[in-house]
Amino acid sequence: MPSAATIRLQIEAALAHRVPSALTPPPRLIRPVAATGVSAVDELLEGGIPLGAITEISGPECSGRSTLALTFLAQRTREEKVCAWIDVTDAFQPETAAASRIDLSRLLWVRCGTIPEVSTSAKVSFQLPKECLVPPAAKKGLYAGGWGGHPRGEVKGLADAVGDLLQTPSRRQHEARIPQEPRALQGNLFPRPVQNVSNAQNQAERINQARRVTDLLLQGGGFSAIVLDMGGVPPEYSSRVSLDTWFRYRAAAERSQTSVLLLTQRSCAKSSAGLVLRLGSAEYSHEQAKVFTGLRFHIDVERQRFTPTSNVVPLRKGPQRETGTQWDSKCSWTGRR
Repeated sequence: MPSAATIRLQIEAALAHRVPSALTPPPRLIRPVAATGVSAVDELLEGGIPLGAITEISGPECSGRSTLALTFLAQRTREEKVCAWIDVTDAFQPETAAASRIDLSRLLWVRCGTIPEVSTSAKVSFQLPKECLVPPAAKKGLYAGGWGGHPRGEVKGLADAVGDLLQTPSRRQHEARIPQEPRALQGNLFPRPVQNVSNAQNQAERINQARRVTDLLLQGGGFSAIVLDMGGVPPEYSSRVSLDTWFRYRAAAERSQTSVLLLTQRSCAKSSAGLVLRLGSAEYSHEQAKVFTGLRFHIDVERQRFTPTSNVVPLRKGPQRETGTQWDSKCSWTGRR
């Protein structure tokens, strides 16, 4: 009587051409990942960036956020995947992306807050008809032939105007120095003094446009990776994005298996992010005395939701997992990377 292991091998050998490993289930993965292209980061993350989740990469300027994102997109486009880069502050440079070996034909670049230029030949001239420019005939019985306001309306506000003129010059000058916020901005999402109103409105419009574009791309599907670059947005504006937005992105990314990379100066996605990476300020690397050869970046894992787990509880406390690493980015004149 053959053993169960022998019978199992015979069945799998007979069904190998139709059902490979019929009785041996493949190993179950907690979350599929994609390599970033940086060996040190892939080793730290045990494979790379998770698919179908939000990965938030935060850090100050010149900390390696864009470098890591460009390297990751280079890996995805090399695998013939389609990616998107949502540029909130118009800081993306196609030359840098091409130098990072990104296939630009497979990259969608969305510039927020820009107005496309219209050529002179495409401009359409519009002219009102002549009958619209001729004033209508005067109506009898109405003040000023039906075009002017009522005389009582001209008296309104006259007392306040006369009172302002009779004030002493010192009092008028003192009140003129106090800036007052216009009534139209009361209750606005980004209340700021009068001199910062245009900047606040500009930031709000760019963020709202980026949110709508990200929604469309995630709902439409077909993109392997989407980079939402908010690295140039100050933290006081990026932190005001509601949490339901990130939760909606998280659910849509899980359905479409899209890797969403959020580049910020300070973490703002909270619990909706499956992986949160914190980068520190870069250091200059000098392999020779007076030659600049590249930058050295430092990265730490602040939170990682999808980690390998086991049902076996060890009696002793195991070794702690490393949460930080560093990698070097070499300049082009130093040779092959």
